[in-house]
Amino acid sequence: MPELEHSKWSGRTDGTPFMQRALIVLFKVVPLEVIYGVMALVVPFYMLFNHKGYMAIYHFFRQRLGKGALSAVWHVYLNHFRFGQVVLDRFATYAGVRFKLTIDGNENYLHLNEGEKGFMMLSSHVGNYEQAGYALKSDRKSFNALVYAGESATVMKGRSSQFADSNIHMIPVQADMSHLFIINNALDEGNIVSMPADRCFGSQKSVGCQFFGATAQFPLGPFATAVQKEVPALAVMVMKEGSRRYRAFVRQLQADTTLPHRKQMAALAQAFATELETIVHRYPHQWYNYYEFWDGTGV
Repeated sequence: MPELEHSKWSGRTDGTPFMQRALIVLFKVVPLEVIYGVMALVVPFYMLFNHKGYMAIYHFFRQRLGKGALSAVWHVYLNHFRFGQVVLDRFATYAGVRFKLTIDGNENYLHLNEGEKGFMMLSSHVGNYEQAGYALKSDRKSFNALVYAGESATVMKGRSSQFADSNIHMIPVQADMSHLFIINNALDEGNIVSMPADRCFGSQKSVGCQFFGATAQFPLGPFATAVQKEVPALAVMVMKEGSRRYRAFVRQLQADTTLPHRKQMAALAQAFATELETIVHRYPHQWYNYYEFWDGTGV
């Protein structure tokens, strides 16, 4: 599906299907912390062979967070290590390992869940958003999560297994845009729609937002959907705080509903970008966009 691909990232979890299945088996017999230790030794080699992604995150620490050259290299290592932990945690969950999740702002979710209207949960490529699906459940509304259709069969099977007993449905992004009809129907029926809101697919329309002191492009689609369907939107980010601990931040996005629709969309996008920037400042090693996010603007 070339029209759904990004020229600078694949959107697919690394590793062959055999390696991914082997990880799940391994987590059933080896403690999580031991595998973290092995992974810490592998990270430098991954950095060497993923030079393009390495330079993008290096520029982030240098240009956006003002780190010195040597300091930025160390922070890049910590970023890759944390990313590796998050990927391992995903497969550990599929193997039955459980993580403690504290929710900051759960009242925002509960309030909307009790209402009759549908609402949106907007995610980003920080932390480990998949953990939200195991905690922010609903017995009143169906939870419809937009996912990348090109993910590996192992990941999709793992997700399906974990969500089997919950009211969660995965909506693969399709080239014919049929997923948009499912999204609209879910919101019309008063249900929950979850989608990422920090990456633009190919020629997808975007909106410029102030983000770490420069203009960055965010996808217009999630914010346009919220405004056009007149439904509330939550920014939800799940951050790793320990080997088996996560903290979810749930924030409701606000925009002046008296503004024209286009300006409402831009205001919602900026509110999301502001929440994301706050989280990334707090957890700088959990920012996982391994491409030049600003495309040279503001450098």
